Amino acid sequence: MKLYIYDHCPFCVKARMGLALKKLPFELEILMEGDAETPTRMVGKKIAPILQKDDGSYMPESMDIVHYADQLKAPRLLDGSTDEAIEAWVKSVWRITIRLAVPRFVEGDFPELATTEAREAFRAREIRAFGDLDALIEQSPEWIADINHQLQALEALLAAHKGLNLADFSLFPVLRSLTIVEGVKFGPLAQAYAEHFSAKTGVALLDPA
Repeated sequence: MKLYIYDHCPFCVKARMGLALKKLPFELEILMEGDAETPTRMVGKKIAPILQKDDGSYMPESMDIVHYADQLKAPRLLDGSTDEAIEAWVKSVWRITIRLAVPRFVEGDFPELATTEAREAFRAREIRAFGDLDALIEQSPEWIADINHQLQALEALLAAHKGLNLADFSLFPVLRSLTIVEGVKFGPLAQAYAEHFSAKTGVALLDPA
């Protein structure tokens, strides 16, 4: 199998988690930003991640890929259960997380941004989605203070979190995205959690940018 991704993309992290935690062999393929032709040829639109199955067919949508991987061999990792408190936490921080991460993703050292053309295409796409990226950077101190407060609250949720469930496919991608933001401070349980899933999945945490 081959998984087409953007390295920075939190939705792609979900798909990588699913394949890696099942210990399935797969090849990672980086889609370049600005390349709309490749994903459109595969699934009809510019999107990532995309899984090319062993039969040559293509599957988009991160959690569809996770569930597909989970049914390929026993035992199943997921039984449909989730941790509602952690899902609610992720939902509460998502808007700020993405606004902190996006302008730093644009400047980050990612393979999908290896050319000037790719980086500028990505910058233009994110400006269309989020507006002035410099303005987002200027608002960062307030948002970082908010995220750090929320991360303190996450510690109690992680202390009560038992076993792998669907919430982990929401939480780890968000925490990984936050590792690119200088000044964000994980508590000890959040740090251990992020490092654990990074090691288990081969999805490296990010350096502050």
